[in-house]
Amino acid sequence: MKLSLVLSEAFQGIRRNLATVISVILVTFVSLTFVGAAILLGAQLQRTSDYFQDRAKVDIYMCSEISDTDTCLDGVASDEQVAAVQDKLDSDVLAPLIDGVTFETQQEAHDSMLETFGDELAGLLTVEQTSAVYHVDLKDPDQTAVITDAFADVAGVEEVTDQLDYLEPIFRGLTIAAYVAVGIAAIMLFSAVLMIGTTIRISAITREREVEIMRFVGASNGTIRTPFVLEGVIAALIGGLLASGTLIAGVHFGVDGYLAREVTAVPWVDLTDTWYVIPAIILVGVVFAAISGSVASSRALRR
Repeated sequence: MKLSLVLSEAFQGIRRNLATVISVILVTFVSLTFVGAAILLGAQLQRTSDYFQDRAKVDIYMCSEISDTDTCLDGVASDEQVAAVQDKLDSDVLAPLIDGVTFETQQEAHDSMLETFGDELAGLLTVEQTSAVYHVDLKDPDQTAVITDAFADVAGVEEVTDQLDYLEPIFRGLTIAAYVAVGIAAIMLFSAVLMIGTTIRISAITREREVEIMRFVGASNGTIRTPFVLEGVIAALIGGLLASGTLIAGVHFGVDGYLAREVTAVPWVDLTDTWYVIPAIILVGVVFAAISGSVASSRALRR
């Protein structure tokens, strides 16, 4: 059978069952949009995690005037206590784990906070009430516990914090969102498969006389089934293209146009990532449609 004739039969079937085909397109569109969103969320989660793990620091806060921990009973950390912390960081035990160390004096730490939170903080926290801090970059972010344990009970050290702990809620939220998107996508894809199968069975019933004529003239089962399978594939392809357009618009206006400008500290996914996702979701839609259409047409046309 010629390709033009196969396509003609497929489009004829689509016209006859237009309402059902539109339903298939919409269900496929929604499901593939969630599939693409899940892929992009996974990429965002990985990119954010890698970015901050490479840049996250362990902060060693020295005692200030308002520190009330057991290691700060003598008040503000003395020069000797600050030097002792530096010596410990330079020791043979910790030095191999450290990629770099930056020290902020009380004045520098206070200035940094004013720059971040605004001048209104100046009346609430004085320089003497601000902790001097060591910012420690680790070669392996998984070794933060070693630094934390090493300075847990050191005199003059108020607190040791891992910056990744502050980011954990963000990572957890992104992970949950990705799982939710995957779950919804799976449900919608299953619905699309059922819709495609139903559409093809309806199309086969309405064209039963044509099918019998084709069998009478000796057409093979494959030749008879191909137009029906194409109906589902075409509907899925249209749904995939609509989903692709939605993802492009979402990333362009929602991510590039808003999030990337408002939250500059996070490396966001962009349109380049979307162009990798689009072929994947279209392929998923077409493959699912072809498999569903093949099974449904085989059952509907069984003699």
